[in-house]
Amino acid sequence: MKKLYLFILFLAINFGALALGNYFMGDAVSGEWYKHLNKAPWTPPGWVFGATWTLIMICFSVYLSYLFSVRNSTFVKTLYGLAVILNVSWNYVFFSQQLTTLGFVNISLLTLLIFYFFITFGDDQLSRTKYLLLPYMIWMCMATSLNGYILFYN
Repeated sequence: MKKLYLFILFLAINFGALALGNYFMGDAVSGEWYKHLNKAPWTPPGWVFGATWTLIMICFSVYLSYLFSVRNSTFVKTLYGLAVILNVSWNYVFFSQQLTTLGFVNISLLTLLIFYFFITFGDDQLSRTKYLLLPYMIWMCMATSLNGYILFYN
């Protein structure tokens, strides 16, 4: 029952963070600045982003419900809070403020943090559950490369 409660809580927080990030992004994706950027050839179509983030946040919420049922420490809460802040703030920094360098730093830190979750919290009790982070890790590598391409080729 505790894991179900945590799962619902993390779903609400994670999808709330996505909605907040989307709000901060505004209509920048369809705006002139983004439209005229030199983007990576491997940039996926727009619909892929929504579908991918939906899968990622469901998997991440399941993972977090297990993690917090085993290790509900201030350290873990702080790391998770930092992940939410980095995730939300990237949209504002990159799209709204058009700060591609700071966006690259932001997204790189988030990528490292998700890898840290996978490496650090993958002991016996979480050994299988940690693989729910793989979609997030793969996507963050992709997103970091997209941000990096924009940074270096514009």
